[in-house]
Amino acid sequence: MLMTLPWRNRTPELAEVEPVRGAARAAAMEPNQQDGDWYWRPLVLLTLLVVFAGIVTSAGRDLWRWLDKPVAEIRIAGAVRHLDKQVIAQGLAASIDSTLLDLDLQRLRDQIIREPWVHDATISRQWPPALQVDVVEEVPVARWGDKGLLNHQGDIFWPELKPEYVSLPKLSGPAHETVRIMEQFHDLTPMFAANGLKLSGLTLEPRGAWTIDLDNGIRVVAGREQLIPRLKRFLAVYRLTLASRAAEIEQIDIRYPNGVAVRWRAVEKSENAG
Repeated sequence: MLMTLPWRNRTPELAEVEPVRGAARAAAMEPNQQDGDWYWRPLVLLTLLVVFAGIVTSAGRDLWRWLDKPVAEIRIAGAVRHLDKQVIAQGLAASIDSTLLDLDLQRLRDQIIREPWVHDATISRQWPPALQVDVVEEVPVARWGDKGLLNHQGDIFWPELKPEYVSLPKLSGPAHETVRIMEQFHDLTPMFAANGLKLSGLTLEPRGAWTIDLDNGIRVVAGREQLIPRLKRFLAVYRLTLASRAAEIEQIDIRYPNGVAVRWRAVEKSENAG
C-alpha cells in the first residue's frame, strides 16, 4: 500500500509557483529599466544633433571660403550704341573693395545707373568668381528743351548731345508733364501727317497753352482750350488758302473763334516795302 506523504504533494505546487514569482520580479524590474532608457535617449539625440551641426557648420565655412574669392572678371552684356562697355567694366573694377560674396551689388548698380545713357542694369555673381552686368541703353525718341533727351517712357536724361539728334522732335514744358506732352505729340502727329505736315516740336506753356512747330518752319499758336477743334479748323484753312504760301509764313495764331491770324516773314515785308 502506497502512501502519499504530505510534503511530496506540496513540492510540485512550489515548483509551479516559483516561475510565477520570477516573472513577477522581472515585470517589476522593467519600469526601472524603461526609466533609465528615457533618461539617456534625449542625451544621445542631443549629442548627435550637436555633432551634425558641427559638421554642417564646418562644411558651410569651407564652402563659403571656396566661393568667396576675389573677382577675376567683369562681363558687360547688352546691345549698346552710345555706351563703352570697357569703360563701364573699368569703372566697376576700380570700385570693387571686397571679395565676391561680400560685394554690395546695389552700390555697384547705382554707380552704373548714374551714367546718362544707361536706362537699367542688373548685376549678378558668377563662378568662377566674376560679375555679370546686363545693361539696357536709353533709346531717345525726342529732344527735351535744348539740352536733354526723352526716352519712350517720357523720362528725361541729360547726355552730351550729338548732331545726329538735331532731327528729333523738340518737346518742352514743365518737367512733371513729360508724359502728357509725349502723349499729345503722338496724338497730333497722324492728324498733321494726313495733311502733308510734320511736327518738329511741341511746347506746353506753364499756364497750359500749346504751341506747335512744323518742319516747314511755321509755328502754330493753339492756346489751351478746344485744342482739337481749333487744329481741325486750322488744317482746313491751311489746305485751302495757306499751303501754297507756306514758305512766307512765320506764325499762325488759331485762338480765334472764326478764323486764324497769320504773321508773315520779315523777308516778304521788306520786299513789299521796296
